Amino acid sequence: MKANVSVILPTFNRTRSLAAAMMSVLIQSYEDLELIVVDDGSSEDVEGLVRSIRDERVRYVRRARNGGAAAARNTGLAEAQGNFIAFQDSDDIWLPGKLMRQVGLFSTLPDHVGVVTGAKIIYGRDASFNYGPAKVAYAPLPDGRLKIDEDQLDHLLSENRISLQNTLFRRGCLPGTTWFDTCARANEDWEFAIRLVQHTTVYEDIEPVVLGFISKDSISSDFRKQAIGMLRILRKNKAVLSVRKRQKSSMLIGLAMALYKLGKKRWSGAFLMAALREHPAHVGMVMGFILRKARGAFVSQKRHSLPQVTPKIAG
Repeated sequence: MKANVSVILPTFNRTRSLAAAMMSVLIQSYEDLELIVVDDGSSEDVEGLVRSIRDERVRYVRRARNGGAAAARNTGLAEAQGNFIAFQDSDDIWLPGKLMRQVGLFSTLPDHVGVVTGAKIIYGRDASFNYGPAKVAYAPLPDGRLKIDEDQLDHLLSENRISLQNTLFRRGCLPGTTWFDTCARANEDWEFAIRLVQHTTVYEDIEPVVLGFISKDSISSDFRKQAIGMLRILRKNKAVLSVRKRQKSSMLIGLAMALYKLGKKRWSGAFLMAALREHPAHVGMVMGFILRKARGAFVSQKRHSLPQVTPKIAG
């Protein structure tokens, strides 16, 4: 029989954390689900690991070539049969009541609400997959919570409130099964969220439903992918951003920061100037960024200019 919730879990060479991520789905108090594990062209034996978990609700799908998380999620969407869609990452943990809470919330909300999202608690993790000793962050912060009666597009152009692992979607909340931009390898959640709220309404619940982990191979630490993702958002939303100068300016500043960290200082400066042309009131933000970088460069130069002294050892 068709499951009510299809859970899509893309993975690429993450066998060390995959089993825990899968089990956090399979032990949910809400059991009417299917788990579709999409192997994005891994060289590790993902199939063997998945098939070792004896649960008839699990399906394994392999992509012939690695295409990134967005492409893998689209592959999973084409396989999904449920009335609701959820996403899990191969290095995160769902809390046990995640699906029960979110499916229940849908029954209390107006029909125009097609998405329920929650929060996550984020921890650090080292290269050996040991968890950090304390909570790193609670995200997103509850102060900026989305409201169902506000201009949600305007809100999401300023900040992304939707993390895919935290969220449950009605199947028809967005047309088709190609939900994600396969050219974006970072910020694809944000690009998706901007398109999403132009089709449906999001209800944001502040209750945490996921434990998230940041490790050295996290996409969030790849500034090149961040820059490309931000460029995709700017290019695909020209019409929307043309009348929202403040948000466009903020995105341009974010792009400039990523480019600076990549060593592209000339491009970074050009995008900072473009940000000011869009919204001159951001001059304080731009000057603050420039001063921080100038101060950092001065300290670095001074440190390297100090004479090297070889200590004398008595005796």
